Amino acid sequence: MRKPIIAGNWKMNKTNAEAEKLIGELKPLVADAKCEVVICVPYTCIATAVKATAGSNIAVGAENVAWADAGAFTGEISAEMLKEIGTEYVIIGHSERRQMFGETDETVNKRTVQALKNGLKPIVCVGETLAERESGKTETVVKTQVKGGFDGISAADLKNVVVAYEPVWAIGTGKTATSEQAEETIKYIRSVFADLYGKSVADELRIQYGGSMNPKNASELMAQPDIDGGLIGGASLKAEDFAKVVKY
Repeated sequence: MRKPIIAGNWKMNKTNAEAEKLIGELKPLVADAKCEVVICVPYTCIATAVKATAGSNIAVGAENVAWADAGAFTGEISAEMLKEIGTEYVIIGHSERRQMFGETDETVNKRTVQALKNGLKPIVCVGETLAERESGKTETVVKTQVKGGFDGISAADLKNVVVAYEPVWAIGTGKTATSEQAEETIKYIRSVFADLYGKSVADELRIQYGGSMNPKNASELMAQPDIDGGLIGGASLKAEDFAKVVKY
């Protein structure tokens, strides 16, 4: 049995004061959640979020991590730095990082290795663009991303990984894959992991859907057998909306 995981991705939103307020509103709403609850917040809010969630069932994550231990990497944050201030999860390879900031399968792999080495739990994102889906390349794209992103990562390490399927065409667009489309692709992603690691390992891997899951569609998406949670964007910025997704 895979425990569902609902993770909020705040992106570049919320000051420390706003973060503290939102978490204060959220904690009582999700206190009895049956799934794992995570909020991935901007770097500047991590320490505040860790303090504000102390004693609750909400884990805190970052939105990226460097591929190096330390050094001349201006603007990057190391896994050790994140771990030190109480970070538990980290998003890697989000579609916005791939599209806007030059993230590649190779850098996703390096960041994932670094996160695992330092005891962080990566939420690794894969997904196709609209053009790739319309030209029938969805399976080829996600297979390439999985094989490249997880090169050299062991089956033992995979137990600490969450995968998020993010159809790029459904990120922040208001469009959402149908529950059948999401299930079909996530089932395929699981089959790729089965080929790489064996069926029993793949069956234990948690795979989220990350394409505009919200209070209106969460129940239908989560009813699918291979969908183990959601990576939530806009709906995670309002306590009531996020709580409704958590209680799908």
